[in-house]
Amino acid sequence: MNWKNRIVCDPQILGGKPCLVGTRIPAALVLGYLAVGTSNHEIVQQFPGLEVDDVLACLGFARDLAESNSTFS
Repeated sequence: MNWKNRIVCDPQILGGKPCLVGTRIPAALVLGYLAVGTSNHEIVQQFPGLEVDDVLACLGFARDLAESNSTFS
């Protein structure tokens, strides 16, 4: 899965923080839920309109950032 299809950085939305497409939900928020052990399905239930693929996209985004020396592009 290409996370770039599900996460965008728009200066008009939350000051340009990476968010899930069509929402004001920051990728960092989803990653925070995952970090404390919340399951993919629990996150989707918490945020109607999200899909499990959105949660997986956040993980892919974090992986790419961890492997990169640059910021979101």
